[in-house]
Amino acid sequence: MTPITLESIKSDADALAAKIATFEAQANQPAAEFYFPEVTIHLLPGEHYAGLIVGKDGEPSHHLVLLPSQADDITWDKAMEWAAKQGGEYVASLPTRREQSLLYANLKDQFEVRWYWSCEAHESESGWAWCQLFDYGHQDTYHEGYVLRARAVRRLIIE
Repeated sequence: MTPITLESIKSDADALAAKIATFEAQANQPAAEFYFPEVTIHLLPGEHYAGLIVGKDGEPSHHLVLLPSQADDITWDKAMEWAAKQGGEYVASLPTRREQSLLYANLKDQFEVRWYWSCEAHESESGWAWCQLFDYGHQDTYHEGYVLRARAVRRLIIE
């Protein structure tokens, strides 16, 4: 056992004083507030509202709507092309990884327990793209030539 010394007690006291000062500074800061503007979201037949995506700055970014159709056994390139055609008058695409997490959290029942492509290519591995399995919410990468499923989404940007 290390003996207790006056120097170690002073060092512990200085560390505790620094923690107290940090805590007091936090207590004097105003509480954070978030404003979410009211919006009416019109869903077309078969569409499902997935929820709100918050940006990295904590501000609301966009609302996400899951479109009704699904593509089966499709490569990533073909899935990207397919998704772009699904929105009709709206811009549609495959969901991002963050959006897939929201879809898993709020609309898991709208997916089969299969892998679904995202719109995100792997950051450093050429020819690979991100996808999500709708059982436990697992995300991983597969080669873009694999055949998986795809669902399209549309985004309602908050301005």
